[in-house]
Amino acid sequence: MSSLHGKVVFITGGARGVGAEVARRLRRKGAKLVLTDLDAAPLDDLATELGGDAHVLTVLADVRDLAAMQSAADAAVAHFGGIDIVLANAGIASFGSVLAVDPEAFRRVIDINIMGVFNTVRATLPSIIERRGYVLVVSSLAAFTSAPGLAAYHTSKAGAEYFANTLRLEVAHHGVDVGSAHMSWIDTPLVQDAKADLSAFREMLSKLMPPLNRTTTVEACGAAFVKGIEGRKKRIYCPRWVGAFRWIRPLVSSPLAERDIRTFTPELLPRLDAEAAALGRSVSARIEALEKP
Repeated sequence: MSSLHGKVVFITGGARGVGAEVARRLRRKGAKLVLTDLDAAPLDDLATELGGDAHVLTVLADVRDLAAMQSAADAAVAHFGGIDIVLANAGIASFGSVLAVDPEAFRRVIDINIMGVFNTVRATLPSIIERRGYVLVVSSLAAFTSAPGLAAYHTSKAGAEYFANTLRLEVAHHGVDVGSAHMSWIDTPLVQDAKADLSAFREMLSKLMPPLNRTTTVEACGAAFVKGIEGRKKRIYCPRWVGAFRWIRPLVSSPLAERDIRTFTPELLPRLDAEAAALGRSVSARIEALEKP
């Protein structure tokens, strides 16, 4: 029997992508799930697929709203008796140079990817401490590297990593373990939407040196996450080579390592800005739609 059997796992951004894939894998291992998102239809569909109210509780909640996350955490405790594991997974990206990106889109990325992590952990942590549980914060390879046109995303994911590092020190004496997850490009709606919207993004991705130009499947990422959750890992990497970038971080920002990026940026970054301007948005259409009342 899996060590996750009967455990209550609280997942933000649970309707699609990695969150949904992890939910499916955890449910097969006998876990009970609390899934939060703003996208009601796929959230409801996933809950039905995974067995309904007996095993899955869904909550429409915005991670930027601490009161909403507290309400979701309270509902989880009332429904299942407590929370053993929290996966702070909700995240978005904006596109455009610092001079061109919509300031509100930049703020939205920071609010969701950093404040959303704080709100999620703040709301669930009392139960996690009570059960000597595990917190997994989703960071990224973007915490170790940089790419033009993605300043908000890189900033937020570096912040998420250091939030996890600090939280780990604060709660270790409670018997709570904290991990951070670092992935390269994953074939999620976030990456799919960017590729569909922006030819400059597709070209930039193709020009990155291997293995940075490769996209990994959601299934591979979900498997890595679940393995890491089972082992209460300090860090999870997907693919495994991402871990090397944590150790060579100073070299990644050296002039030699940045040479190729500096070569294509003068041509591709203005194109990226122009394409985003033509779309009239700095985030995907799906994210934009979720923001509308």
